[in-house]
Amino acid sequence: MENLINRKVVIVTGGSRGIGAEIVKQLALKDYNVILNYNKSEKQAKEIKESLIKEGKIIEIFKADVSKKDEVKSLIKFAIDKFKKIDVLINNAGISQTKLFIDITDNDWEEMLQKNLTSVFYCTREVLSNMIKNKSGCIINISSIWGMVGASCEVHYSVAKAGIDAMTKSLAKELGPSNIRVNSIAPGMIDTDMNKEYSKEEISEIEKQEIPLQRIGKTIDIAKCVEWLIEDEYTTGQIISPNGGWVI
Repeated sequence: MENLINRKVVIVTGGSRGIGAEIVKQLALKDYNVILNYNKSEKQAKEIKESLIKEGKIIEIFKADVSKKDEVKSLIKFAIDKFKKIDVLINNAGISQTKLFIDITDNDWEEMLQKNLTSVFYCTREVLSNMIKNKSGCIINISSIWGMVGASCEVHYSVAKAGIDAMTKSLAKELGPSNIRVNSIAPGMIDTDMNKEYSKEEISEIEKQEIPLQRIGKTIDIAKCVEWLIEDEYTTGQIISPNGGWVI
């Protein structure tokens, strides 16, 4: 019981795959109490939980579509009922899509904003009553370099991520007096399924011609940045972009 009370409690949305899964693993290994939120990838979520429990770590999994308000309420209630508090929220869940702007349908647009931006609004709003009461909290939003500079054929994705960054800056100002820090991490190209539409040759060309460090990022690069932002006590309202120098 002592571990449950004294350790920081972290919720990671979209925590069963890619960047989210790496964040879950690294924070659990650092002895945080982790709630892994997933929507469709139940098998992967259970596998992560089983592997971490074998190592003596504390992790719970919870199914919720965070683009739906009622399911977000259930997720946050579960976390508070289980651990009595929420110290850290990592808004990682999201989708991507590559399309010419003129081909983006109303449904494409609405789904992109709902899954990538409104979900952050719902989750953040729901945790704040607990964080404000405790006069402590850390919110980390996983954004994208395309929210900073825009991406051709990903206009709706870029708009959603830019919205996250604007929310980050505004909330940092509003919540600072309550000792709640809010930051965004805006990764460059990271080696995950989100980039599966690129061939090995295309990725190699990007690495050699566009990224000064001449490699795409790894999920651990983002997880390490998350760790630092949780532990740091004076950084808020920032958009931090681990991108190998692609955008400077």
